[in-house]
Amino acid sequence: MSQLLRYLGALVLGLTLGLSISLTGQEQVKSFGSQYNYPLLLDIMDTVETYYVNQVDRDELIQAAIKGIFDHLDPYSGYLDRQQLINLRDANHGEYYGFGFEVASGNSEQLNIIAPFPNSPAARAGILAGDRILKINDKLVSSLDLNIALSEIRYHSINNLALDLELQHNNDDQTFAVTLTPETIQVKSVEGKWLSDGIGYIRLSSFQDNTAEDMMAQLRQWRGQAMSGLILDLRNNPGGLLDQAIKIADLFLAKGRIVSTEGRFFDANSDYFASPQTMVGNIPIMVLINKGSASAAEVLAAALQDNGRATLIGETSFGKGTVQSLIPTLGTDSAIKLTIARYNTPNGRDIHAKGIEPDISISEQPSPLLSLNNKDTKVDLGLDSAIALITNHK
Repeated sequence: MSQLLRYLGALVLGLTLGLSISLTGQEQVKSFGSQYNYPLLLDIMDTVETYYVNQVDRDELIQAAIKGIFDHLDPYSGYLDRQQLINLRDANHGEYYGFGFEVASGNSEQLNIIAPFPNSPAARAGILAGDRILKINDKLVSSLDLNIALSEIRYHSINNLALDLELQHNNDDQTFAVTLTPETIQVKSVEGKWLSDGIGYIRLSSFQDNTAEDMMAQLRQWRGQAMSGLILDLRNNPGGLLDQAIKIADLFLAKGRIVSTEGRFFDANSDYFASPQTMVGNIPIMVLINKGSASAAEVLAAALQDNGRATLIGETSFGKGTVQSLIPTLGTDSAIKLTIARYNTPNGRDIHAKGIEPDISISEQPSPLLSLNNKDTKVDLGLDSAIALITNHK
């Protein structure tokens, strides 16, 4: 598979992205000069720095100009400073410092929770996938620029400060308030359990550097046992590294397209296909999804659904159909996380802002693994339906 895979996903860790440019240096300067009036930008900055009523530092103006560029793009693109870059790398190694939730903008005035991380401050406070953030530290989100709202969250996380949020559950008029304190969260991306009747259950919470290897290790543990079916739980999985989702899909598919990507430069346009080798036989596979299943989780779910390899059970997924890459800046301690492509499912579906429709729709979805570890929890209809389908398939 192309090395570009290492740099794609909802959360990415790639260190570089090589772009092929055929123009000579002189032609590049001429081309850039004809398209962008850099002297105008420098003139504006000089004027503000010299004459503005309050003294403004040149670095502050540069940061404001950078912010303005990304304000014009999508909420998944942005400039990462040194600390944010470290946090991103840690997250892809399974260690996350913060409040334990992923957010995305639903529209120009709204922030929605994609999913809380298991055993995180957000999860313990009762925050659920699909919740809407109404206030951040008593400031109405609707009155804030979304990038400012996200910066507020990041600032409190980086500086180890408590964060006050007012939220609203999906389809609920009642609001609730929480105070979150950041902490180090260990995210184990693969958890497995052998259920009765020879059914294997695997919870995928995210797609990190070693998720595919951990998946293979889990499946090897069950070798020699008579597996009658497999349940993959992708509920509240906000995504991660695209290459890991592709590798995991390849474990279950013997043929067919896994995903395709489309962008403006050559290497952003790719098709990824399954190899003939698989790690499980021709057993039924059930995939549990909900509105917190996003990005790489949707790539995996759609690959198995479109190729007829799995039945999807649950709710319509989040609907993030774009691909981000991490591109280093001239500075060694910063990078740009940039949306470089859109992806399509094997059948050519664009699921961005639409999500993936399950084959069997079930709205009641408690937290993953609860019904496996706590006998007193409410019934997990998604898991029970998956078990019943596999049992009836025998």
